[in-house]
Amino acid sequence: MFSEISGGVTSPGGFLASGIHCGVKKTKKDLALVCSTVPAVASAVFTRNKVPAAPVMVDRLQLSSSSRMRAVLVNSGNANACTGERGLNDAWSMVIETAAALGIPSKEILIASTGVIGQYLPIGKISAGIKLAASALSPDGSSDAAQAITTTDTFVKEVAVRFSLGGASVTIGGMAKGSGMIAPNMATMLAFVTTDAAVTPDVLRHALKHSVDRSFNRISVDGDTSTNDMVVVLANGLARNDPICTTEGPAYDAFYEALEYLLVKLAKMIVTDGEGATKFVEVKVIGAASEETAVQAARAIANSNLVKTAIHGEDANWGRILAAVGNSGISFDPAGVEIWIGDVQILRRNYCIGFSEEDARRALSHKELTITVNLNEGNASAAFWTCDLTKEYVAINANYRT
Repeated sequence: MFSEISGGVTSPGGFLASGIHCGVKKTKKDLALVCSTVPAVASAVFTRNKVPAAPVMVDRLQLSSSSRMRAVLVNSGNANACTGERGLNDAWSMVIETAAALGIPSKEILIASTGVIGQYLPIGKISAGIKLAASALSPDGSSDAAQAITTTDTFVKEVAVRFSLGGASVTIGGMAKGSGMIAPNMATMLAFVTTDAAVTPDVLRHALKHSVDRSFNRISVDGDTSTNDMVVVLANGLARNDPICTTEGPAYDAFYEALEYLLVKLAKMIVTDGEGATKFVEVKVIGAASEETAVQAARAIANSNLVKTAIHGEDANWGRILAAVGNSGISFDPAGVEIWIGDVQILRRNYCIGFSEEDARRALSHKELTITVNLNEGNASAAFWTCDLTKEYVAINANYRT
């Protein structure tokens, strides 16, 4: 069993962080550095967008040659995406200069960028900032780092959990950014997770993949998948637990449960902070023939702009929900579907309705609400998290570059 504690990426033993302003953005912090005092087992999941940003390409190469990393450097305000050879050279410069500032091999550095696409990095400002960020590293620097990775976010997203493994106290900490361009299969979000657990590369890779599938790949703000997203985990082993070498048994179960909780918590923070959002929505599909079917149906509902605008307008338009399921590609009997908004059933079997519009509007008026769809096809279920779609979202993204 684990417990949530205050803190972020520096909560586990042996991790330092900093967040500074180097001039990519006008005034706000825009450069974060997270560093382990010893080499750490590393794993990452990247965007599936076919136009990956330069940092994604660099990190894939870094991790293909080594499973151990020491530091992650992140800039906000500029995505370094669609920038060609110059952007790739700038990304490698970030790696080399961070390694020099920390006095460690360049093969132990990962990087990330987020912000406007199609503009070159002000690499001179970042180079100067790297030295400042390295000198500012601190065991109390997690909140500064979490602030420095944000773009249109309205609040800092960080969390930490602690649990026991065979008598050893193990901590997992994390920070994330994300507000718009959020869709399953990794969205415009960055997440960085640290832990002092001792775990093998294969086990860490397995745990990360499955926990991402149940967290960041189950959120949607606007259906767009970015060029830059990634989730990176560093595990330095300083908790001195017996190394987790298998994906079976109580040690792995405890580690995985804590990791999934932390990633789900960060994922929900991203949805809560959806650009212009006023409502946090959990979409639950139950009674499905399989979990895969439930996920597919829930994803379609969560991604439907018609559903999301109806939620914003507090309109119990159950037809849009059922149509989204019908557009998901799953096989089901529409006449068997039942739908609830909160505790109000708005659709019964055989298309029977008879709910109170007043009760439905009351359920939709809450800042946090649940849409439940029972397919009545089996016993499997799945949940997605999304938000409403508002005029403010359009305003934010219509003026993103200005």
